[in-house]
Amino acid sequence: MSMFCYQCEMSGPNGCGSNGQTEGTCGKDENLSRLQDLMVFGVKGLAAYRTHAADLGADTKEVDDVLAETMYFTLTNVNFNFDQHIAQLMKLGSAGVTAMGLLSEAHTQRLGVPTPVKVSQDRAEGKGILVSGHDLLMLKNLLEATAGRGVNIYTHSEMLPAHAYPELSKHEHLKGNIGKAWFDQKTLFEEWPGAIVVNTNCIVPPTKTCGYLDRLFTYETVGIEGGRRIENGDFSELIDTALALPEITNFTGDKSLTTGHHYKTVLTLAPQILDAVKSGNLKKFFVVAGCDAPGKAGEYYRELTEKIPQDAVIVTSSCGKFRFNDIDFGNVPGTDLPRYLDLGQCNDSNGAVQIALALSQALDTPVNDLPINIVLSWMEQKAVIILLALFSLGIKGIRLGPKPPQFVNEDIYNFLVEQFDFGLTSTADADLAEMLS
Repeated sequence: MSMFCYQCEMSGPNGCGSNGQTEGTCGKDENLSRLQDLMVFGVKGLAAYRTHAADLGADTKEVDDVLAETMYFTLTNVNFNFDQHIAQLMKLGSAGVTAMGLLSEAHTQRLGVPTPVKVSQDRAEGKGILVSGHDLLMLKNLLEATAGRGVNIYTHSEMLPAHAYPELSKHEHLKGNIGKAWFDQKTLFEEWPGAIVVNTNCIVPPTKTCGYLDRLFTYETVGIEGGRRIENGDFSELIDTALALPEITNFTGDKSLTTGHHYKTVLTLAPQILDAVKSGNLKKFFVVAGCDAPGKAGEYYRELTEKIPQDAVIVTSSCGKFRFNDIDFGNVPGTDLPRYLDLGQCNDSNGAVQIALALSQALDTPVNDLPINIVLSWMEQKAVIILLALFSLGIKGIRLGPKPPQFVNEDIYNFLVEQFDFGLTSTADADLAEMLS
């Protein structure tokens, strides 16, 4: 089969001219192609965060300009320069920092600053609607639309942090969390007898023969064949469906999950954190976060967090935390500081940077010299813009797993190692030993 090389606009066995070479008249086309793939994925994640921020009233002009420029950059036959590709990726990452900051600020202005809360897990009653996704504004509107209607609202996956926002938690019919990371949808939705609504990209397409398609709704951009789509903020059909379905009696869990350690809340603990660091009670910070993916390989993150010593704090966000957020990590010895801090959704990953910058200033230590280790779980969706954002800030020493990005080849990997001390995860024991050395 002949492949087409978008860089030189020639076809051949390997996509770069008739000579069959991957490095031909267009130079290192494979590297540039992969870097542009990275841009496109980054743009997708950035566009999602930008949309949520704009919906909440944020001025996203600066982000919009970078989005347009980056897509222009990926046009066929525009740019063949490796360094310019890297520079554009860093610009995209910087826009990611801006977008996550705008979204975080918009969330706290509209919904209040989250505070730590324990949320019931896998326990439900009465009539119910299960909400999966990221869109907190949509959840706010749904809670208002269902007030006094006899319908309880439950969260799934990245919606868990909603319970910590004052303007959401004040609704008594926001009851608890059901299920874990996004990819359990097919099994979970079959078991859940109430109505379901998915409001962002993390949706597993159901089959036509599944048992929940007639109960499944999607919100605005999200859509699946056979499902019903909510537009213009009209939740009436969703609510009517929930009321017509049987009461929920098969979710009787007795556990809870903790969330709500938004960076603005964590920074109020700065004096205690600094005292714990200076006294030696707190020696390390581990950022263990990211987007989870199906498979046993993800159990690495549970094994790692279980073995992290007691004098270390675990900072997390995104849906990767569902591998280990049922563990009671307790407090830092000799203090009241919790060892487990859930910053929130994937877009709240900027909180880890804010905490690191505050520590850097307080300890008069460069960020990359702080006792912070970053281990990310990887799924090529919004995780891409988060990784680019960290790189754009000059954050080094990131480990990523359980598998490498599909668009990183040997040349690009070596560049990341050289520039950012980037690495892939190996085993929990080996990685932890190195991080503690």
